[in-house]
Amino acid sequence: MPRAATTSDAFNAVAEPRRRDILNFLALQERSVGEIVDAMDLEQPSVSKHLRVLKDVGLVQARREGRRMLYQTNAVAIRPLYEWSSTFERFWRHQLLQVKERAEGKKDPVKVN
Repeated sequence: MPRAATTSDAFNAVAEPRRRDILNFLALQERSVGEIVDAMDLEQPSVSKHLRVLKDVGLVQARREGRRMLYQTNAVAIRPLYEWSSTFERFWRHQLLQVKERAEGKKDPVKVN
């Protein structure tokens, strides 16, 4: 089955690590393209391309303030990504509990004289 275009699906869009980095950077605060360029140490055309993909799938929103474009995450659009990934939380919690139990079970009891 062919893969969906990155511009049509949020899951494919966030498959690119730099786009995830940009989303993380935008998570707490609205930022300009220049701020993203500086923080990510990427070229402006590359950042603009990634922002366009994220905007096309609805993961970020943009607004103009004078000559600057400001970007912020769209929490409503990110929710399906969160819900899908959280289905695996129970699995990982169980795995970590097993690791903890094994680690604690292999410890020798401390002998007190």
